[in-house]
Amino acid sequence: MANIFKNSTDTGVGTTPSTSYTVPATTTSVMIGMTVANTVSQQVIVSVQVAGVYLVKEAPVPAGSSLSVLDGKIILEASDTVVVTSNVASSIDVIVSILEQT
Repeated sequence: MANIFKNSTDTGVGTTPSTSYTVPATTTSVMIGMTVANTVSQQVIVSVQVAGVYLVKEAPVPAGSSLSVLDGKIILEASDTVVVTSNVASSIDVIVSILEQT
């Protein structure tokens, strides 16, 4: 069983849900960190779903600030997704830190 540390990034996330990470087939992943950063000059509202369940819903992120979304670890199974949405177009950058086990 191979263990691979990875970062998955997504830039310019906006009002259309954006898949920031998808677990590959025949893989289990451990999400060990996630940060969203507001890249615009106004407060935005961000939501994050993991495997179809809200990790955070409609959290405010002030202009020029970031939010560490994860407090602890989350196990993800093959084909699970991490999806981010903002209330403002092209306003959020995302980094997800993952340990993939194949």
